[in-house]
Amino acid sequence: MVVNGRPMKRAVKRRVTADLSDFLTFPTAAERDSPAYGAPFRAAVRELLTTHALLPPPSSLFPHLLTWQVLFRVGDEVAKDGGPAVVRLDVVEEDVARSRAVYCDHCRVVGWSSNPVSAKRCHFIIKADGNSIAGYNKTCAGCGDALLMTDSRCKSCNHVMTTEDVEDWMYHQLENTSHLLHGVIHANGYGHLLRVNGREGGSMVLSGRHIMNFWDRLCRMLGVRKVSVMDVSKKHGLDFRLLHAVVKGHPWYGDWGYKFGAGSFSLTMDDYKLAVEHLSFLPLSLFQSQGRKPRTRLQDLIAFYQSISERELVNIRDLFCFLISLVHDGNHPLYEADDFPCKKPKSIDSRALCSWTAVDIRHVEEAMFKVLRAVSESTWVSWRALKGAVCKVGSPELLDYCLKELKGKQAAPGMVVNTRNIGSSGVMEYRIEQGLPPVLDDNSLVNSCPIANQPSKDCILRDLKYFYECMLHPETMVTHVPPVRRNLACASATKILDCKQFVKDYIPEGVLFVHKPSTIMIFCEVDLVEDTEDQNPNPPPELLLLSSDATIGDLKHEATRAFQDVYLMFRRFQADELVGYNGVDEYTQIKLLLGSTQFVRIRGHFLGKSGSNRFRAEKGVERWTVDCFCGAKDDDGERMLACDVCGVWKHTRCTGIPDSEAVAAKFYCQRCRLLASSYKTNGCQGQFKELVDDVAFRADLG
Repeated sequence: MVVNGRPMKRAVKRRVTADLSDFLTFPTAAERDSPAYGAPFRAAVRELLTTHALLPPPSSLFPHLLTWQVLFRVGDEVAKDGGPAVVRLDVVEEDVARSRAVYCDHCRVVGWSSNPVSAKRCHFIIKADGNSIAGYNKTCAGCGDALLMTDSRCKSCNHVMTTEDVEDWMYHQLENTSHLLHGVIHANGYGHLLRVNGREGGSMVLSGRHIMNFWDRLCRMLGVRKVSVMDVSKKHGLDFRLLHAVVKGHPWYGDWGYKFGAGSFSLTMDDYKLAVEHLSFLPLSLFQSQGRKPRTRLQDLIAFYQSISERELVNIRDLFCFLISLVHDGNHPLYEADDFPCKKPKSIDSRALCSWTAVDIRHVEEAMFKVLRAVSESTWVSWRALKGAVCKVGSPELLDYCLKELKGKQAAPGMVVNTRNIGSSGVMEYRIEQGLPPVLDDNSLVNSCPIANQPSKDCILRDLKYFYECMLHPETMVTHVPPVRRNLACASATKILDCKQFVKDYIPEGVLFVHKPSTIMIFCEVDLVEDTEDQNPNPPPELLLLSSDATIGDLKHEATRAFQDVYLMFRRFQADELVGYNGVDEYTQIKLLLGSTQFVRIRGHFLGKSGSNRFRAEKGVERWTVDCFCGAKDDDGERMLACDVCGVWKHTRCTGIPDSEAVAAKFYCQRCRLLASSYKTNGCQGQFKELVDDVAFRADLG
């Protein structure tokens, strides 16, 4: 994948020129017409680096961590210095054989653990600070100051930077969680999106949607096959995969085609879909009926938002859609414009829908002012107490609205209403204090229609979090819901939270999206002759590009080269024959032999010694057995505990042992317990002692 670099002077000059590709539209139509578009990843990434990338000289120090830099302008955005806004994309090409981490944990937990270890990994990184890994700053190992990449000594502490120091810094960049974008793609086209941070991550010009759009287009351009993402993102402390699934029926990444990939605790796609459906359409009426019990804050808030919504809010999805739309309508939206279906609040133009007049509002407010003036100045009055004191003045919805907007209102000359929230409960209290009401300009429409004065963004976000805790999160969900419905809701929410792995399939096997008249495109699967112990499934088929007059010999040669380039264990691989066409002359043209066939199988062997077992699978050489009560048969990334007798792994959650105690806890699975009890009961002392060689186990069995 390595190509020759260009001098750094070219890099400085290109930063201010208009010929940079636009981050918001790359790749363009001309780039999509290039010969590499539609090629496999191993070829397409070469074309990208050759055409667009710069290779700074310091990269020659680490041939196993070659770092390239691609510069983009961002539309017409302007940087702080007045020049065009520039995004620096680092492409770090990692030689896996010499890497500190040969195996891929992300492949293991998403279900790709049986793939052979790839020869190369390409990291695509946009740093949050606007600098570049390939560029100019590194960190001193002595004092932490920023240094130029070419500096060998720190001017602050006089520490001499060794090759190991710089290499440590480089690997730290690959593990840094603050990047705006970090994606890694194996040489076989399987990749992982590790990080996306937009404006909340510190970007001045890029939103999360800008970055995801760019990543999606880049993956298509590079011929990426599948990309996984572990969705553990949070918004204001809320699990976004749960919130977004309730609002839109899929995770945020689903807007770009990412679908259920693998669920923890043996959950399936059907489990996920049913859980989303059950939780999203839970009716709000379940939370609003308590018989003769006093109304709760949750019920008051539901009634308030139902009163200001232009459309009827029937279920949980309706309510959260409306809240998200209110956040979006604010001056500083939490989400992008197209993230959620908006249900607009009643506006000043919808006077026919406003059942309350300014006189009604003022009448209720005066009653509340009267109650607050009657108590001592230092006394706070709770939301519930104040609402109860004026309950006969107006409807519950009108009272909720007035209480929501009471802060800052003038209750007497020189006196205004102040509010506060008590701790984490969010209970609002009121009292009258000295002060002046906020000054409204002549264009203020506050009194024209009561609904025009909507809750502030901070208030909406606080209510959003409160609703999330009461209605969605399984550990904090309210208890006054009927037990059967609550148990179903908690179980559904838990399943959604347990589904973190989502995958986008860019090139389904056997389907070719790009057809070029002068090129034959074939998926080639390899069939190894060697019978090796603990053999893993054959690697995924590789896409081969051949000329229109290519022969069987050319096909075998290209298949040999492709698998040698992609996988470490195939470096001594040799293709021998085309399965199903044994005896056919090697000079026979493929198009005459195969016709419209897009899939072939090549049988081959390893020259000399067979492929190294060390590189046989991304899961590594360790052997383990997973057989959990939940049905899981493989590692899914969740905390596990091995039986101290048989070594079989089970989830700590399924065993009932807290994660905090799992390291020190002794665990004996039910199978071993039953087997040992059987040996003991039947007097099989030899088998019993052989199985139960752990003193603690014997004591536990009694």
